[in-house]
Amino acid sequence: MDIRYSANPNDVKRYTTQELREEFLIEDLYRPDQVVAVYSHVDRMVTLGCMAVNESVSIDKGIDVWANFGTHYFLERREVGMFNIGGAGTVTVDGTVYELGYKDCLYITMGAREVHFASADSAKPAKFYMVSAPAHRSYGTKLLKIADAAKKPLGSAAASNKRVINQFIHPDVLKTCQLSMGMTVLEEGSVWNTMPAHTHERRMEVYMYFEVPEDQVVFHMMGQSQETRHIVMKNEQAVISPSWSIHAGAGTASYTFIWAMGGENQAFDDMDVIPTTQLK
Repeated sequence: MDIRYSANPNDVKRYTTQELREEFLIEDLYRPDQVVAVYSHVDRMVTLGCMAVNESVSIDKGIDVWANFGTHYFLERREVGMFNIGGAGTVTVDGTVYELGYKDCLYITMGAREVHFASADSAKPAKFYMVSAPAHRSYGTKLLKIADAAKKPLGSAAASNKRVINQFIHPDVLKTCQLSMGMTVLEEGSVWNTMPAHTHERRMEVYMYFEVPEDQVVFHMMGQSQETRHIVMKNEQAVISPSWSIHAGAGTASYTFIWAMGGENQAFDDMDVIPTTQLK
């Protein structure tokens, strides 16, 4: 498992492009019949990817759970949310099978001992994107289809940011310990996300961009508002956003992204908004 430690914003000001990418960018999430995991010491969030092709894959495959978490199994003291961004697949949680189609979401509560991933068709494998946060109690595992999401239209074509925010693992939809996840879909011709930019000192965030055309990229904006930086991202890559960093982006084409948050609270109105004209 890849370990990422907390970064001081004063140090990040001096990072090279490569250092920024090594610290915050998560690449190559989907390897056949493997689990890719990146542990961030920022709020102890874990970002994972699994592409089951020819076998049923356990969530802790290749992870030394005791060495990394000090627990006997992955979800002993954790909760996890996931989206399927590939072909049809199944997630089996302690013997119960959940079928996930494209863009469906599954929340698995703390205490689930055995979690396995499989694809319905090895030629079109499922791709499970996951984020896990520490948890203190069990709330119940729940499947959320794309049709079940709370949909919040925002933005405008004139501002190049017309989009729909799909809330899945969210206080208005599903009760969890601290994890929140959702999916933002930009309409064709819109490329900007999350403007005006903001930070939330009490929560970190992870973005995963997908539906990015193969020959296009997203310029993900990060850093303090007066010291912004960018990371050029390709399809199906994720990026860690510490609480002190803005998290916004512009693509060379429209795209979709999954956001995940964890930290002190789940209050979505505690953002520290930065007027766009004050960004540097």
